[in-house]
Amino acid sequence: MAHFEETLQRDVERIRAKVREMASLAEGSLYGCMTALVEKNRQVAYSVILRDQRIDELDKEIDRLCLEFIVKQQPVAGTLRFAYAVIKINSELERVGDYAESMARQGLSLLALEVEVPIDRVQELANKAIPMLHGAVEAFVSQEPDLAKKTMETEEIVDRLRHDLSADLIGLIQAGKMPLEALAPLMNIVNRLERVADQAKSICQETLYMCTGEYLKHAGSDMFRMLFVDEDNSCLSQMAEAIGNLQQQPKFVFTSAGLERKPVDATTMLFLRDKGLDISRASSKAVDQIPHLDHYQIIVALAKDAQRVFPPPPTKAVCLDWSIPDPSQVKGSSEEVRAAYEETYKFLKAHIRDLVQAILGDQNN
Repeated sequence: MAHFEETLQRDVERIRAKVREMASLAEGSLYGCMTALVEKNRQVAYSVILRDQRIDELDKEIDRLCLEFIVKQQPVAGTLRFAYAVIKINSELERVGDYAESMARQGLSLLALEVEVPIDRVQELANKAIPMLHGAVEAFVSQEPDLAKKTMETEEIVDRLRHDLSADLIGLIQAGKMPLEALAPLMNIVNRLERVADQAKSICQETLYMCTGEYLKHAGSDMFRMLFVDEDNSCLSQMAEAIGNLQQQPKFVFTSAGLERKPVDATTMLFLRDKGLDISRASSKAVDQIPHLDHYQIIVALAKDAQRVFPPPPTKAVCLDWSIPDPSQVKGSSEEVRAAYEETYKFLKAHIRDLVQAILGDQNN
């Protein structure tokens, strides 16, 4: 028995060491991407691209070690969860390596443009996402569930930073302070950094499963996420989101966005306030600012053009067309404008209520 436990522990430590090595390479690649951008160093960018091959090799090696471990040790309980977690974490780290390679290539594209871009803002995002990855791996290696839980909290901060930075980049383009050619590579880098945080969160979830047996990966998967989309998120979709929240359904998340964004319409705010709905703190959002758009099960287009956001088939999302006139565009007397708002409000309230009840009824059958 002593010999068995000794060989078991030796195999576990060997696998842990390989995971740490792979994580170190992935983390180093991410920092290398930022160094290449800040210092405008193409050589560092090329090194990151070449390093991805080593990360891919480690991915295969760790998979092989895990398979051998399962066959040889026939683990149960905690050691079986360890093997399962390693296989999942290995996949997450390999993906991070791919993100780093992509960022390095986009960085080379930016360097070729020879333009000034807000690297300091990108660096701020990286300074949250990359340490989050480090903390996630450290929590796994040291088997610290509390560190995993603490590390996961950073993901919301990263999401907010990416959201704000994406909006600011578009603003710079519109103001003529940055060339349009720089937008695509910059957005690619920003989105990849946000995805690094997502992978780090997944690693933390696998670590918690390994340590506690509690699987959090799909926690909240019974939630229904509904997105209302119109042209500019200033009236129709804001009304729909507010009416959705009025349903007080704990299993539903209602969100609104526009193909572009304009300030929330003042008349819409006043109308909804009379209905007991306060949206004075609401802010306008564009569709590309909605994190994890692919997680929404239902997408409702409130304008014909908004159907452009419907994902192409095959898709698991339910896409609905509720195209209706925008009451904020009605010209006429105050009575006529009020009547237009009332008609829109009744339409949205009835359709949202019926849709919610249909979903709840389907779940109960």
